[in-house]
Amino acid sequence: MCPLVLLRWRGSCSRLLLPPPPGLWSAQGGGGGVRWRRGLFSGSPSAASHWSKVVSEAEKIVGYPTSFMSLRCLLSDELSNIAMQVRKLVGTKHPLLNTARGLVYDSRNNLQMRGLVVLLISKAAGPSNTAELPFQHDMVSGIYSSQRSLAEITELIHTAFLVHRGIVNIGELKSCDGLLKDMQFGNKIAVLSGDFLLANACTSLAQLQNTKVVELISSAIGDLVQGIYYDNSNLSAENCLTHDIGISTWKEQIFLSHSALLAKSCQAAMELAKHDAEIQDMAFQYGKNMSLSHKLHSDLQPFIKGKSSDSVAFSLNSAPVVLHQEFLGREAWIKQIREAQSKGNLMDFTKLQEAIKAGKGVTSAIDLCHYHGNRALEALECFPPSEARSALENMVYAVTRFS
Repeated sequence: MCPLVLLRWRGSCSRLLLPPPPGLWSAQGGGGGVRWRRGLFSGSPSAASHWSKVVSEAEKIVGYPTSFMSLRCLLSDELSNIAMQVRKLVGTKHPLLNTARGLVYDSRNNLQMRGLVVLLISKAAGPSNTAELPFQHDMVSGIYSSQRSLAEITELIHTAFLVHRGIVNIGELKSCDGLLKDMQFGNKIAVLSGDFLLANACTSLAQLQNTKVVELISSAIGDLVQGIYYDNSNLSAENCLTHDIGISTWKEQIFLSHSALLAKSCQAAMELAKHDAEIQDMAFQYGKNMSLSHKLHSDLQPFIKGKSSDSVAFSLNSAPVVLHQEFLGREAWIKQIREAQSKGNLMDFTKLQEAIKAGKGVTSAIDLCHYHGNRALEALECFPPSEARSALENMVYAVTRFS
């Protein structure tokens, strides 16, 4: 029996189940009694703590190499011509270059996470009880062809917005970034290629011929646009005074920019398989809480990885910093920022990082990551035990471990 651990979160006591050794056990049962069942993950107990290993094992379960999920579109004649134009940006600091490199080679396997989760949750749910027999014959490896198309659509939308995020503010460029005409050209290519990917995604979405799925994914695109707006409004404050937002506002904004697409894609996958509203909601909750844990894990890395001498620049609007500001108070936080600024408003991130690590923000962000991880595990309880469900559990374990 794994003990329940009581963690204090912002003045109130809530029950959180810290993850057991990944791959061996998963939570089962509801209400006041929670027990642990042996999972079906075939790797070693420590394997799920490595994200790439978890992704590799999950890909075997769905029988689909998600690293090539959007390759069919990326290798089209139209986008190949755009890729040839991107080569002209070599020698500049246009962010589209880094985005393009990440699409071709991403050693952390983070870029294709959304499509993989859609495939896994589709297989974990299986066909609904009301599905017609001819409809079930459309399944390959436990996943409908429409659900595989949805996974590709999800990745195309995510990739399109990654490319669009690479548009730079011409007014803030420095001479070392590259020639002005090259940077302007890079912006045009980013807009063109991002729009091309988004148009392909919308075309494929229409071909699914499901009004509710179209509505769900369209609303997710709208959420992404709104989330990018919030992100861009915060950029001007990255190296000076940050916005006075609380963790609840931070979660709302992160849901729009990071979680909405995955959550609504998981719900849409259940709709394609004709599952009822309860199953759709549980799939939505898994996608939402899984992606929030993933973002919290990413935000925490500069504060828990390596030695203090290895400090690197981090976002002043990341979760540990927002929580630190909440505990410290706005005036004291502004004072800390100004103390960490040198001449020319350059930020001494090492000094600021040590101040944040000495506060409660980092530990509270870890607690919040565990909280959303457990919410994701609870959502999976409505699905029958299977390899796909265990893979989804192991993905949660991977992003809620910090040792």
